[in-house]
Amino acid sequence: MTLFEKLIAREIPADIVYEDEWAVAFRDIHPQAPVHLLVVPRAPIPRLSAATPEDVERLGRCLDAVRRAALQEGLSSYRVVTNDGPDAGQTVPHLHFHVLGGRGFGWPPG
Repeated sequence: MTLFEKLIAREIPADIVYEDEWAVAFRDIHPQAPVHLLVVPRAPIPRLSAATPEDVERLGRCLDAVRRAALQEGLSSYRVVTNDGPDAGQTVPHLHFHVLGGRGFGWPPG
């Protein structure tokens, strides 16, 4: 069971800011911006590249959860980041979207 599955199951504490039947959004414990949320699907998809055609609705619902959580946090502008695999910086094998806001961001990001 991944860290995020334990969080979703309330086996470990988290500062949850939004949840619905598809996804859970919570504050990152190592924020990289004034607002840094993680949005995770309730279903354990290991990473975006592992998603299947059956996951299409789930992925769309996760992006809607990103939008709803950002709105709830008062963000009028924000960045959404997904790391896919260890070379991209993914450390938890459960798909998650970083929602960063509350300051300006430059481009390119990395």
